[in-house]
Amino acid sequence: MHEEPIDPAGPHPAGGDEAATLAAKSDAVCRLGALMLSAGTGSYRVKAAMGRVAAALGIDQLEAQVSLTEIVVTTRAAGTFRTQVVEVPPPVVNADRIRALTRLSLRAQPGWLVADLHRRLDRIETLPARFPPAVVVLGAAAACGAFAILNNGRWQECLVVGVAAALGKCAQLVLHRRFRLNQLAVIALASTIACLVYLGIVTTLHQVLPAAAEPIREVLFTSAILFLVPGFPVLTAALDLARFDFTAGISRLLYATLITLAAALGAWLAALAFGLAPMETHPPDWPAAALLGLRVLASLVGVLGFAVTFNTPLRVGLAAAAIGTIANVPRLFAVDAGWNALLCATLATLLVGLLAGWFSQRIAAPRIILSVPAVLIMIPGVSTYRALVFVINGDPVGALSNAFTSIGLLLGLAVGLAVARMLTDPAWTSPAPRWTRMPHTRAQDVVRAEGGPGSRRAE
Repeated sequence: MHEEPIDPAGPHPAGGDEAATLAAKSDAVCRLGALMLSAGTGSYRVKAAMGRVAAALGIDQLEAQVSLTEIVVTTRAAGTFRTQVVEVPPPVVNADRIRALTRLSLRAQPGWLVADLHRRLDRIETLPARFPPAVVVLGAAAACGAFAILNNGRWQECLVVGVAAALGKCAQLVLHRRFRLNQLAVIALASTIACLVYLGIVTTLHQVLPAAAEPIREVLFTSAILFLVPGFPVLTAALDLARFDFTAGISRLLYATLITLAAALGAWLAALAFGLAPMETHPPDWPAAALLGLRVLASLVGVLGFAVTFNTPLRVGLAAAAIGTIANVPRLFAVDAGWNALLCATLATLLVGLLAGWFSQRIAAPRIILSVPAVLIMIPGVSTYRALVFVINGDPVGALSNAFTSIGLLLGLAVGLAVARMLTDPAWTSPAPRWTRMPHTRAQDVVRAEGGPGSRRAE
């Protein structure tokens, strides 16, 4: 679709002032980078998008350092250069914005003017949320309930987890939007509410149900706070560190650690109040075909639910659900058969990464918004629960044992994605790529064959 490059700001400064022209271009490129960074994507994707757009604006070279909340950029053109620093608030994951900005950068072509880019960014920045708050809450409830099933929970526990997660997500949305509290305080309060609701319901049911009834187990209460797990920061930190981008990787890892500790504080307070005991869960004694169907359904619902909470376009969310199901169901059966859990986690996320890479080139969606929801349902819930309870009970050996199990599995999940990226993206493995000369990809052909930049197409 042809668009006339009209610049409402007027012509460039008289006399060919290269410095002023470069400043305007650099400001526009930095605005795109800031929007991407605040939406929760990783350093590599921010730099790649900025580089493609910078080349379209006529910038010869771009160097950037990206942390969690800052971008330091140097741009060079026509014998002059400009260095500037951009600060952004802590990220709030918005997969739709990440996708729109990535597609915008893939569509960038030589001849764009600064005003063209700002007009497109205005359109993307004002896009409304894909889903109303009620649907987001329902997505969180469905995802956490499905996660409980995948952690060998029964339907009763799944329902209670869903109720607790829904109330916790409601609290998170209200506290964030109405009261503008510190992000860590919001996480801790939402976690406390979700855990107290789950354990309160369980305790009440234990008292009112007949003694012969099979009790609902407390061990699944950690499933109710899975919507608070910082999936995007954890996985983007691992990918940044794998590229030796320590500025971005370490800052994201510390941020994810703080979010995790805030959620753990709420869970710890709830668990301490109810005096829990460590316990294991085992797969239900069902026929193989019934167990397969249950796990397929739970994986599909779980991944799609998480995609909804991240504001992911529906078609992309369905692709992520298919990827997560294909990878997670064999992993669960392999673990049941006695395979090493760490190896299973690594192989499963390797498959997620490869499938996400294949899908990303055909529907022009960033890999990260395809892979994070698919990986979240593989988080080790039971070992995390046991580590928390052992801490409360003053058993450091049990706490460390289960904590190392959880950390090892998380590392396995990250390693699988990193290896998949190394195998499928040669530019990603380069220690110092030229950001203004990124290789051409199939996704660029896909987006250029579609409608106008930044527009929403039928998903």
